[in-house]
Amino acid sequence: MATPRTPSLYDKVVRITNVYLGPAADRFIARQVQNHLHKPPEDLSQTDLLKLIDWIRVAVSLLTDDSEIVEEYATQLQRLAVPSNKPKTTTSH
Repeated sequence: MATPRTPSLYDKVVRITNVYLGPAADRFIARQVQNHLHKPPEDLSQTDLLKLIDWIRVAVSLLTDDSEIVEEYATQLQRLAVPSNKPKTTTSH
């Protein structure tokens, strides 16, 4: 039995984008990565993410005047920039 593949960062960005742009999500993100980051979509890395989000925010703002939707989308993407498996630190008083 094959082990399921862990989704790449690109896959995760497309999954979030699908909520906002539907079936155009994959093509939209691929173009953003290729045109603005000058790399193949599959090479998207954590270090690229904040720059990509800036470009996405600009592009989606051209598609809608609803700034709340644009910011909600950007916030969802920004969550990918924070590692979810990072141990929580506790402070002692």
